[in-house]
Amino acid sequence: MPLDSPSRAWPWWPLLPIFPYGRRRTLLRTLVPGEVWSLEQLQGVFSVAVPIRMTVLRLPQGLLLYAPVAPTAECLALLRGLEADHGPVITIVHPTSSGLEHKLPVPAMARAFPEAAVWVTPGQWSFPLPLPLTWLGFPARRTWVLFEQGLPHGDVLEWRALGPVPLGPGPFFEATVLHRPSGTLVLTDALVAVSDRRPELLDLEPRPLLYHARDNGDEPLQDDEQRRRRGWRRLVLFASFFQPACLETVGAWYPFRWREGWEQHFERFSGDGALQVAPILEELVFPRHRERMGAWLRQVAGLEVQRVVPAHFDAPVPATAQDLERLAAAWEAGPQKRKGCASDHDDRALLRGFNARLERLGVVPSA
Repeated sequence: MPLDSPSRAWPWWPLLPIFPYGRRRTLLRTLVPGEVWSLEQLQGVFSVAVPIRMTVLRLPQGLLLYAPVAPTAECLALLRGLEADHGPVITIVHPTSSGLEHKLPVPAMARAFPEAAVWVTPGQWSFPLPLPLTWLGFPARRTWVLFEQGLPHGDVLEWRALGPVPLGPGPFFEATVLHRPSGTLVLTDALVAVSDRRPELLDLEPRPLLYHARDNGDEPLQDDEQRRRRGWRRLVLFASFFQPACLETVGAWYPFRWREGWEQHFERFSGDGALQVAPILEELVFPRHRERMGAWLRQVAGLEVQRVVPAHFDAPVPATAQDLERLAAAWEAGPQKRKGCASDHDDRALLRGFNARLERLGVVPSA
């Protein structure tokens, strides 16, 4: 099916005009047979495109959608296929208080499943105006607030709260959940794992890979396995740090050059695909409230986890309680003690500088 197929049209893209704009291919993946699936789409800026993932959980009564993606006709057709085999969509969860890329698809997904209950995290906010949820398209009579008004499907799900953390415009809050039948911990942005296992969706639409595999703007887009791998590694560094230290700004047309040894930055950051706190959250959300991330890590380490499914990068990620305990201990030890910490190589300089600027302006409280 071509990318410009009408079934992939997403009419609300002007509200968040990022790649691939009005056309969104959706890829369905089975993560745990008969229990957990993901529907993935690409999103990005300036050809830095990485997948965003909605996770589908099977419940005794039907299906739960966690972190909806754009409900294009193709996406809905894939969901209807899951409904035919496993029952109707009965619950839709918007699991974060921030992140427009996660919030924007929820009202449209709710309209597509008018019988489903909609659950959101506390402290929902909009910018520049603090609008009521109904004005943002959330259905008034079937939208509920997690933790404040209950926790759905407690017979098979265990919910854990990360936050709230004050940010200035509004709080950061993420609702994470363990699907007990499969041992799958589902989360949004808190943790990531990256490796050379690039997403299948980018192999179906490799242009972002090939664009960033080039060393200069005059180089044509050529396709082979080596270029795809190089492009993926660079996309990861771009998406995680915005301007990693191994990137040099050189001009207007192709305004960057990768310094020699940039591959080592990827390898240090990836840590062989181990789970880690997302750099953007560590540097922009949790400098002031590190103890809250540590407490959440300890909580989820106490659950019977077999795998973790974040909304971005690798999934599913094999994980045990011991893995999460080690991550909690490393977090509590501080950034200077963590193995593979990219901050040792100044990759986080841009993020830290931005955070310092926000503190000086009083947008967020000082650490």
